[in-house]
Amino acid sequence: MNQIEAFTNEQLKKEVPVVRIGDTVRVHNKIKEGTRERIQMYEGTVIAKHGGGISETFTVRRISYGVGVEQTFPLHSPNVEKVEIVRTGKIRRAKLYYLRGRVGKAAKVKEQI
Repeated sequence: MNQIEAFTNEQLKKEVPVVRIGDTVRVHNKIKEGTRERIQMYEGTVIAKHGGGISETFTVRRISYGVGVEQTFPLHSPNVEKVEIVRTGKIRRAKLYYLRGRVGKAAKVKEQI
């Protein structure tokens, strides 16, 4: 094992949350403002996952004041405190980019029972 692999294995989180496409999640994200740190929650639907290993990311979309907002979070980042799964979605696609063109109830994902 070379030095790069050893460093990346050291940076990986021990308990990785199981995040699936279509899930509604609540991400607890650390925000640093000057000398203070606080945790801000971001709740929305997971529309995509990318990569693997240390560079694995997931994209969360939510509607904020009538405008669609997407944010991409690295799964193994120390700034991502924890990921809560609020509900699981029933989907048939790997990427839910079609939700960008939907408005209102049409932009919702059915819940898996």
